[in-house]
Amino acid sequence: MFGGLAKSLFGSSNDRYVKSLNPLVAKVATFEPALQAMDDATLANQTVVFRERIANGSTLDDLLPEAFATVREAASRVLGQRHYDVQMVGGIVLHRGEIAEMRTGEGKTLVATLATYLNALPGDGVHVITVNDYLAARDADWMGQVYKFLGLTVGVIIPNLTDEQRRDAYAADITYGTNNEFGFDYLRDNMKYERASMVQRPFAMAIVDEVDSVLIDEARTPLIISGPTDDKSELYLQVDAVVKQLDEIDYEKDEKQKSIILTEDGTEKVERMLEAAGHLEGQNLYDFENTQVVHHLNQALRANMMFKADTDYIVKDGKVIIIDEFTGRMMDGRRWSDGLHQAVEAKEGVEIEPENQTMASITFQNYFRMYPKLSGMTGTAATEAAEFYDIYKMNVVSIPTNVPVKRVDEEDEFYKDKHDKFRAIAKKIREHALKGQPVLVGTVSIEKSELLSQFLVQEDVDHKVLNARYHEMEAHIVAQAGRKSAVTIATNMAGRGTDIQLGGNPEFRMLDEFPEFVPGTPDYAAQIEQVRAEIVVEKAEVLAAGGLFVLGTERHESRRIDNQLRGRSGRQGDPGLSRFYLSLDDDLLRIFGPDTLFAKMMRNNIEDGEAIGSKWLTKAIETAQKKVEARNYDIRKQVVEYDDVMNDQRKVIYEQRADIMDADAVSDFVEDMRAETVNVIVGEACPVGSYPEQWNVAGMKEQLVEVLNLDCPVDAWLEEEAIDPELVEQRVREAADAMVGEKAASLEPDTWIQVEKSILLQNLDHHWKEHLATLDALRQVVHLRAYAQKTPINEYKQEAFSLFQRMLDSIRLDVTKTIAHAQFQLQMPTELPELPDFITTHFDPFTGEDNSADIDAGSLGLISSQLPPLQMPRPDAVDMGEDPADWEGRVNRNAPCPCGSGRKYKHCHGAVTA
Repeated sequence: MFGGLAKSLFGSSNDRYVKSLNPLVAKVATFEPALQAMDDATLANQTVVFRERIANGSTLDDLLPEAFATVREAASRVLGQRHYDVQMVGGIVLHRGEIAEMRTGEGKTLVATLATYLNALPGDGVHVITVNDYLAARDADWMGQVYKFLGLTVGVIIPNLTDEQRRDAYAADITYGTNNEFGFDYLRDNMKYERASMVQRPFAMAIVDEVDSVLIDEARTPLIISGPTDDKSELYLQVDAVVKQLDEIDYEKDEKQKSIILTEDGTEKVERMLEAAGHLEGQNLYDFENTQVVHHLNQALRANMMFKADTDYIVKDGKVIIIDEFTGRMMDGRRWSDGLHQAVEAKEGVEIEPENQTMASITFQNYFRMYPKLSGMTGTAATEAAEFYDIYKMNVVSIPTNVPVKRVDEEDEFYKDKHDKFRAIAKKIREHALKGQPVLVGTVSIEKSELLSQFLVQEDVDHKVLNARYHEMEAHIVAQAGRKSAVTIATNMAGRGTDIQLGGNPEFRMLDEFPEFVPGTPDYAAQIEQVRAEIVVEKAEVLAAGGLFVLGTERHESRRIDNQLRGRSGRQGDPGLSRFYLSLDDDLLRIFGPDTLFAKMMRNNIEDGEAIGSKWLTKAIETAQKKVEARNYDIRKQVVEYDDVMNDQRKVIYEQRADIMDADAVSDFVEDMRAETVNVIVGEACPVGSYPEQWNVAGMKEQLVEVLNLDCPVDAWLEEEAIDPELVEQRVREAADAMVGEKAASLEPDTWIQVEKSILLQNLDHHWKEHLATLDALRQVVHLRAYAQKTPINEYKQEAFSLFQRMLDSIRLDVTKTIAHAQFQLQMPTELPELPDFITTHFDPFTGEDNSADIDAGSLGLISSQLPPLQMPRPDAVDMGEDPADWEGRVNRNAPCPCGSGRKYKHCHGAVTA
């Protein structure tokens, strides 16, 4: 009560913070007259002036008012857009490493130019992260005009760039790109063998657009670079056949936790079927020998009983394509991990693609926490403010709108079942469309959008459906969703990247209605002016009808997604209306709703077709959503806790790789490894304080031959009176050093340095890959330690540390062994060995595309006793001839294609065709 009174008198803490920035905004305005009087050349030279002041000791905070005023004036001249004062507040918030929550249509893209320009002045580079490639390229081109006018360089990271192009883009003052591209480039860089081939430079600052999507939604799953393993498709099919014979009484499923387990009777039934099929070792399903079968069985159960076609995935062109739960879009190129995708493929009877083994991975949380300064902007962040602070130490600041919001948010309407609900929705849509009001309908799945479409057909309402099935028409459909009487059904509306303009979008209308006109021609200019005039008239009619009506057919698990849908209406002071329609059998209420809610509803005996609405109901729905949000936060927090353990180890490995690549020579490092290996071998055979007759001489000699390739006269040494373990160790070490020294002398010094570096790096990568697989397996089972009253995360930390120490020991041993046994040839190999294709995995919830479809994850190579491959010349440096048919056999399949496309030969002219 007192808190509410204080808030009404003094405003919220957010209001007070925003108000405290007003003097700074006013100071920015004082520089405008002087800047407006400058000619273009003098204004552009401000960048040089600012950089000189930084060199003389000025801080970015000192420069902020004048730098912001400079960007405001440059944007006004170049784009014809002048930053509003509220946008200045947003720029200050971004510069301070906080999150600016700004409503849809308030110009977040323009706001970012302020903080981006200021933080790019030191020359360390600013990364602007967008949610899809289209927005990255668009914003780099659009806002890049301002930066280039002021003398800054702009780069953009999009798929299928060569390493050289990526290096140039990262070297720019400002670099645009998607979160996936930046993250995968980081992982790829740490799989390279030479520092010069890495594309990124040290991180300075990142500004994340749609920060809630990138750092919250996508943070549930890590970025993974993987490679194929053995084919097990036959086993998937056979286990799937077993699972399809089960009845509902054979298993128990928990939709809330998305888990499923066999009952005791179900286990016995499965054991009998597997035994008959010859897949069971012994008689007990849970014997150690059947671990792999149990894993396949669990995934087949989840695929058949928990994952539904047209909701979780669709089958298209003989492939299982995942549907994103946030946006309803197809996610081509993304696959469920741990064999689940293969289990779904077996269920649907399509070709089963092989599983993949992780080569490198990182979560978005740990990737973005590497930036010294991180900030972001979005329309909806307040509901996740606690998570942003806990994980990223970023505060959320709500920026007021430039013009007051006129949208009316009506209370939810509640129906008995979904058919009553959809019938009422269809009638309501028809009513609003008849009076000329555009309607945007948000659904949570393809199934629901197509069901509603059937009801609208019955009501004779003309409409368009926007979901994963019609992905290619997305931008056109969204752009015209604000036209008079337009009805658009969309499977969630998060971050679509296209504004809904009341009356329509002139550019898209030209594309759809007048494709014969070419932009830039007089005919095009005349026609688009006519279209714009029509849009002005149509917009006035739409405004008179009440603006855009946003209708939600169901509440999403997260209030934030609902708010994103609502935010599509009432942008920049336009009128608007929003309302959600709910029913008892909605998933949110069925799974997470309070039992008392159901009880009350059923007692009141709602009549068919009857609607009720009350603040109590709305509050109950919000409570259910808060429960789900808290649960999802716990899931993401657990992901971070476990990845933090791996992250500490990842840093050690990546730092070691960097040290090896940067070193002029690594002989001392290799020699230390060899000395430690000798110490271990001798120490095990000749324990300290023991007598020579107690030493395991035969075992030591065997180890020296196996590991160090040495046949030492240990028996002769034992006859000496003064022999002791230290003397044995010294002699073995000297013999090993001498043998390796001879090998080094047989090669050119530079070649030997590269040999040692290659062996070190290849061993490091091989063992790190195996370590990742071991940690992944450990994480799957460590929760069982809770039955012994132990904390799983603490157990995971201890086990992971022990495994890491063991991995380092294995690396030391294998490096020593490889160099000792290697036979080096003076003649260089003519071609690099064929490497497997590596796969990058992480979905973009707004495009559903794998942004690295044509880029392999790097060349890990295999440990070889032959001379490790050196850097080969590019094929286009040799005259290959003009006919691509002549290139076969002469171009390494992993080399850039000689045609100059920038793609690998195997993905271009060397592609294998059926």
